[in-house]
Amino acid sequence: MSRTTRLLTLLEMLRSRRVPVTAYELASELDVSERTLYRDIATLIDQGAPIHGEAGIGYVLKPGLFLPPLMLSEDEIDAVVLGLRYVDQRGDDVLRKAAAQALAKIDAVLNASGKDAMRAPTVSSGPPVQEFPVNAVPLTSLRAAIRGQCKLRIAYLDAQGEPSNRVVWPVVLGFLDNVRILGAWCEKRQDFRSFRTDRIAAADETGERYPGARSVLISRYRAHLAKSTPW
Repeated sequence: MSRTTRLLTLLEMLRSRRVPVTAYELASELDVSERTLYRDIATLIDQGAPIHGEAGIGYVLKPGLFLPPLMLSEDEIDAVVLGLRYVDQRGDDVLRKAAAQALAKIDAVLNASGKDAMRAPTVSSGPPVQEFPVNAVPLTSLRAAIRGQCKLRIAYLDAQGEPSNRVVWPVVLGFLDNVRILGAWCEKRQDFRSFRTDRIAAADETGERYPGARSVLISRYRAHLAKSTPW
C-alpha cells in the first residue's frame, strides 16, 4: 500500500468511527508500526484534517472536514454522471436518493470547468425504464443481510410458479433493465444461483453468518455468471 493510499484509508477509518480509536488499533488494521501511525496522523492534521487525539483515549475525526476542489477529467466526469444516472433510473428509492446526494457532493467540490462538464455531459443513460415488479421483501432488508453476511431462509417461486424453500448466502444485488436479482450461494443446490427479487415471497435470517470473505464469493459468483444464464 502506498503512503497516499494509506493516508486516505486512515482518514476513512477515522470517518467511520463514532467513538475514539487508539493508535494501536489503527496501526494494527493498517499493518504498520505505531510510530508510522503517529507520523501519518500528524501529516493529516497538517493538511487540515480535524483529528483530535487524547492520551489514553484515542483519536477521533471531528465534524467539519472539507475536501479541496476535486480534479476529474472530462471522461471521468462522464463516467460518474452516467453511473449515477443509471442508478437513478434502475435503483430502488434508497439508492436513488443516495445517487442524488453523491452527485450533489461531487458537484460541490468540483472546480469550475468540472462543474460545467457535469452539467452538460456527453453521455446519457437512455430513456427511463419501465416500472419494476413489486418486491414482497424490501431490498433494504436484503442489502442488510448482504452487509452482515447473514444466511437467509427464503420462500421462492420459480418461473413456472413452483414454490421452494432455500437457505442462501446473499452476496450481491443486481439491477438490470427490467428486474432485480439476488446473487447468492444456495445450500440446497450447492452452487450459486440468481433469484429474482420479485419472486422471493419471504426471507428470514437464520441467525447464522456465512463464512469467508464476501469479496471472494462475489468473484466466484461473477465467474459463475460468465458461464451460465443468470436466471
